[in-house]
Amino acid sequence: MDTLIPLINRLQDVTLSAGLPNVIDLPQIAVIGAQSSGKSSVLENIVGRDFLPRGTGIVTRRPLVLQLVHAKPGTAKTSSGQPAPAEEFGEFHHLPGKVFTDFGQIREEIIRDTDEKTRGDKGVSPLPIHLKIVSPNVLNLTLVDLPGMTKVPVGDQPSDIEAQIRNMCINYINRKNAIILAVTAANTDLANSDALNLARQVDPKGERTIGVLTKIDIMDKGTDVLDILAGKVVPLQLGYVPVVNRAQRDIDSAKSIRDALDFERRFFENHSSYSNRAQYCGTPFLTTKLNHILTHHIRVTMPELRAKIQQQLVIQRNRLTELGHSEHDASAMSSDAQGSNIILTLISDFCHEFRTILDGQSSSLPNKELSGGARISFVLHQIFATNVRVLDPFETIKDHDIRTLLYNTSGSSPNLFVSGQSFEILVRQQIERLTEPSLKCVGLVFNELTRILHAVEEKQRVFMRYPLLRTKFRSAYMNFLKTALEPTNRLVGDIIRAEASYINTAHPHFITGHRAMTIANQRLFGNRAPAPEQPAQQQPAQQQPAQQQPAQQPGQQGAQSAPALPTRPPPQYPAPQAPVSGTGAPAISNADFFGGIQGAEGTSVTANGTLVLNGPPAKLEATGAMSSREQLEIEVIKELVSSYFSIVRMTISDIVPKSIMLHLVNFTKDSLQGEMIAEVYRDNWVGSCLQEAPEIVQRRRDTLALVNALRKADEVLSTV
Repeated sequence: MDTLIPLINRLQDVTLSAGLPNVIDLPQIAVIGAQSSGKSSVLENIVGRDFLPRGTGIVTRRPLVLQLVHAKPGTAKTSSGQPAPAEEFGEFHHLPGKVFTDFGQIREEIIRDTDEKTRGDKGVSPLPIHLKIVSPNVLNLTLVDLPGMTKVPVGDQPSDIEAQIRNMCINYINRKNAIILAVTAANTDLANSDALNLARQVDPKGERTIGVLTKIDIMDKGTDVLDILAGKVVPLQLGYVPVVNRAQRDIDSAKSIRDALDFERRFFENHSSYSNRAQYCGTPFLTTKLNHILTHHIRVTMPELRAKIQQQLVIQRNRLTELGHSEHDASAMSSDAQGSNIILTLISDFCHEFRTILDGQSSSLPNKELSGGARISFVLHQIFATNVRVLDPFETIKDHDIRTLLYNTSGSSPNLFVSGQSFEILVRQQIERLTEPSLKCVGLVFNELTRILHAVEEKQRVFMRYPLLRTKFRSAYMNFLKTALEPTNRLVGDIIRAEASYINTAHPHFITGHRAMTIANQRLFGNRAPAPEQPAQQQPAQQQPAQQQPAQQPGQQGAQSAPALPTRPPPQYPAPQAPVSGTGAPAISNADFFGGIQGAEGTSVTANGTLVLNGPPAKLEATGAMSSREQLEIEVIKELVSSYFSIVRMTISDIVPKSIMLHLVNFTKDSLQGEMIAEVYRDNWVGSCLQEAPEIVQRRRDTLALVNALRKADEVLSTV
């Protein structure tokens, strides 16, 4: 079992070298504690060397992953396999090949790299420093020294320094394979320990937390930590270990760690409270206990760890295959023949997957959302057809507009019947409204075909190897779609123009004028005939002759009869005040001419009594209340327009999707492969596109190294 911790260290080195330090949750000991609680002194006592930065405030500002490797004298080797220059030395991961035999230089490198990553300020960084120390005086351990928790920012420290350190600590101790080493000063209230309170949040039962009590030697006289060690205050299943560290005056006086450990031993052996259990106190016992706990923890988690390694081995092997080569042929490069085969196979696979996604036959269709052909169907039938069918032809045309159009189309002679020309003008206006949504539908389908391109690209892992090929392929695909887009837009536009060019009033579903008149009359007047129109103004003394009143004949009432249109009076135009004539006579406004037409700018009377007519205003609008005839004509027009527009809407909602499918979707599906192959030979893709991205080459090398390391780790674990 002595090989378990070195094995974990090797696994950590391998994943770190491959750039994937978090691939496997490796067992390790995370050291947490409040600022100035003595964490650094505990670690230095465990190592037996002064190598950590010292000072006031937060000294540890980055996680320090510390691997302790026990090596017998004369057997130590560096990470490169070379004989070590000394029995004790250190190596940083960020300085491969460089060996530190001076532990003072190790401290300086920690400070230098920390300042570099934190940009020289007093902030913290979650980027860890990896340090390996090889010595015959250490036991195999893997520890992570985390920044000390603080409450109040000091100096140049960020205002959220407390939250940053807290989150950093939780990130490490929250891992299930982490042993928590909670360091607390014994001369403080244990219930207020920052380290223990944080540990209890992720390990409420205290199953993987071990407590370390520092500053035992400076407790008040007559006090001890026996109740804490007995688990009567804050119980931990792994217990507590009291230690005595060097005081600041000892460090200032250059007291060696060996002398400090000797003082610690004598302190516990001679103390009245701890003498009978001195063998369970002090740094040597803590180191041995941590070694045993970590070894036992590795052994307990070994089945799960091996399962994770095997799972990662499968994942990394698949990733290596996606990167283009097997693990046995990582350096092979494609020849021209192989390159052509790669491209042609890519085109064939792409077009096959494109067709299966459109037809809903792909094996990789998601079950959480619509994709491929289903999205195109949604565009055609839910977005386009549904909205076209509910389009109201009278959203943009009001009764006032129809009234004006009726007069304009009658010209100088008022119509005897409803104007057919006004009907055609209104219908064409509404048909033209269908142009924009129809062309928009083409654009939406075009976007969905582009979306399919991205979906298929994600499955074609060869694109990841050859970014130039991906760019070329995408460009060729989009150019092909655009060539199909132009005739599709032209056809859809022609369909709308064809509908507007000929108004087929003989369509079997078009309502007849007789029926429109009946419906309009029924809506306006019910079962009674419309009242005859009265002149716009009458002289009070005049009486209408009885023979001028239209007699109501039998059979003219009822929903199935079509009464004659009542006489339509001219529209009521606004009558602005006319200016006073040059003779001083008042202008006559609102003169009633032609049955009540109001709209002359006014009249004036000269001095000799001659009546002078002024011209109409520059802008004439129909105003005033509409007569019953005008109401009936408008309703008839609206019935006719609504009936014909309904026919056009149904036709457009049916024929436009068919046109899009014919000229865009099906054409792309049937002709894409041939066009792409022709493009390959036309532009010589083999010579210009099969250049691997440098990062892919590097990733393949790293993945291959990780696969080999995981395979070796699996072989080692299988023998344990």
